[in-house]
Amino acid sequence: MTIESNARNEGKSGGRGAAGGEAGAGRLASPEDLDRNNAMERGLSNRHVQFIAIGGTIGTGLFLGSGKSIALTGPSIVFVYILVGVVMFFMLRAIGEMMYRDPSQHTFINFIRIYLGRAWGKFAGWTYWIALVLLGMTEITAVSQYFVTFFHTFGIDLSGWKWLIELCFLVVLASVNLIAVKLFGEVEFWFSMIKITLIVGLIVTAVAMVVIGYHYPAVQIQGVDGVSPAGHAGLDNITDGFSLAPNGWLAFLMSFQMVFFAYEMMEFIGVTVSETKNPRQVLPRAVNETILRVLIFYVGALVAIMCIVPWTTFKPNADGTFASPFIMVFQYAGLNWASALVFFVVITAASSALNSLLYSAGRHLYQLAGESESPALRRLAVVSSHKVPARAIIVSAALVLLSPVVNAFPQVSSAFVVFSSASSAVFLFIYILVMLAHRRYRRSADFLPDGFVMPAWRWLNTIAIVFFVFVYATLFLGDDTRMSGVVGLAWLALFGGWCLLSERRRAL
Repeated sequence: MTIESNARNEGKSGGRGAAGGEAGAGRLASPEDLDRNNAMERGLSNRHVQFIAIGGTIGTGLFLGSGKSIALTGPSIVFVYILVGVVMFFMLRAIGEMMYRDPSQHTFINFIRIYLGRAWGKFAGWTYWIALVLLGMTEITAVSQYFVTFFHTFGIDLSGWKWLIELCFLVVLASVNLIAVKLFGEVEFWFSMIKITLIVGLIVTAVAMVVIGYHYPAVQIQGVDGVSPAGHAGLDNITDGFSLAPNGWLAFLMSFQMVFFAYEMMEFIGVTVSETKNPRQVLPRAVNETILRVLIFYVGALVAIMCIVPWTTFKPNADGTFASPFIMVFQYAGLNWASALVFFVVITAASSALNSLLYSAGRHLYQLAGESESPALRRLAVVSSHKVPARAIIVSAALVLLSPVVNAFPQVSSAFVVFSSASSAVFLFIYILVMLAHRRYRRSADFLPDGFVMPAWRWLNTIAIVFFVFVYATLFLGDDTRMSGVVGLAWLALFGGWCLLSERRRAL
């Protein structure tokens, strides 16, 4: 049987159970048995999966946006990061439990279709893919802007070449995705290593400054309006005048949505399992170790920053932007080349995010095309000779490339900003549906009691669902996020309603 026909048969078998119909047989099907319809190559190792998961979570927000998070609620932002991280871990355990049962599934979204029905599966699949494309358009714009800023530190103006920069980056990253999944994993590994190295460097620098009682003079920090005040390094910068909600409880509540968006894409591990070697050995380790490492890097970096820079120092510039805390710490330490270093890593972080988005978008469109009844769409359900869904990747990349065109028209660009912001909000719908699918799985004949079982699942599953609803509700607290919440609900009502009605007519 050819690879193309395998892909098409795989799409037609989309309604099978989580274990290929073998759960009721009382035995656990091996990945080899389940892979009879999996035309992808298992080219990702444990090392790849570990760093893909970490890299997918540590994005540009930590390097550039953490100043705004700190300003919002002070040192207590650390507790928010820990709390949100723990809840996201609950969701990872739910995904991991179902993926362990059937590691041949290309995406965790499939479990929504299997356990909640075709309608919600269609809603989740298309919503997730559209959100990935919109986020990809945002990331490619960010990459070019960071690239321009990086060269500006050397006195080179590339602002007139942003469109070419975006095209080159997208072609390179799409090529990485098209050549082989192992190459994708290797590139993501090194992207993640660069980000982790900078974070570790920041933490080590901060520890050294605290130990020696370092004092720094007032200095002009790049990206800060005016001169930043003199100060010292010490734990007292965190403990003095500590308050859980120094700017009020409204600001504290709003910090949850900001931190949640920083953790988005942690579920990316649930898209790599069908292309991972020894998935049942790798998956539990990847899920359990990823959250610990992410918490260490996020919390460690935030504590290190606030030990050097008092949280009250973080104030918005006239245009509402915040300076990078990483640049502030390194410049206080006397490293005046820190700005170029940080923006080089930020380019890496944005490129990593875009690379992962192309990978995930390609797999989701491939899955959707395989389940579609449209002959035109089903042409995308093809795996290339390199054992990657090449057509789905190319189509997804082509849509991302529309970003420069969109940005060229102010009115279209304004609408795009609203929809791209709402795309982040609709991830919450996907996460809630995943947790509901997990509840159905635990009550089904597919449940594997000896698998990678989520402990106290009734409590933890419910806590996660309630928390995701709470985070969505906080979108309506801020003027800059309220529209995202409204657009997200409209999408749920209109597209979700259409999916339910169309599947009901199909069943008649």
